[in-house]
Amino acid sequence: MPQRNKQILALVLFFVVSFAAAAIGSSFTAPAIESWYSTIAKPAWNPPNAIFAPVWTVLFCMMAVAGWLAWRRSASKLPVVFFAVQLALNSFWSFCFFGLRNPAAGLAEIVFLWCAIVANTVVFFRASRAAGFLFLPYLGWVTFAAALNFEIWRLNS
Repeated sequence: MPQRNKQILALVLFFVVSFAAAAIGSSFTAPAIESWYSTIAKPAWNPPNAIFAPVWTVLFCMMAVAGWLAWRRSASKLPVVFFAVQLALNSFWSFCFFGLRNPAAGLAEIVFLWCAIVANTVVFFRASRAAGFLFLPYLGWVTFAAALNFEIWRLNS
């Protein structure tokens, strides 16, 4: 297989893996949005539900491209390992917060997710500046999500 075809196949694989993680997270989120999540107290700065899907779609696209760029530029498997770990933690947060309907569990888990994203961003910057920069909006969004998770936990405890 020519090198160009391998690169394209790898990019497609990064998108498939990223959106598989998104689908897993969504499988816990979607059922809880209209039932449980709509009934709990949320801060005034909670975004409308319609904002989350488009933002996450853009972020997962950026994550896939970042993962692919870091994979292409790194001689080690470290970027791919960090990428896989943060994707798993991303899906696991949805399970903790929405699946278990437990803001406290979500809050505890999002700390690990946030740390994994920071570590992943550092590893990506070392492999590819573009990959590192592509991860920064994700880090920002999860920082916001952690603050929102904290406030939801506080309001409902």
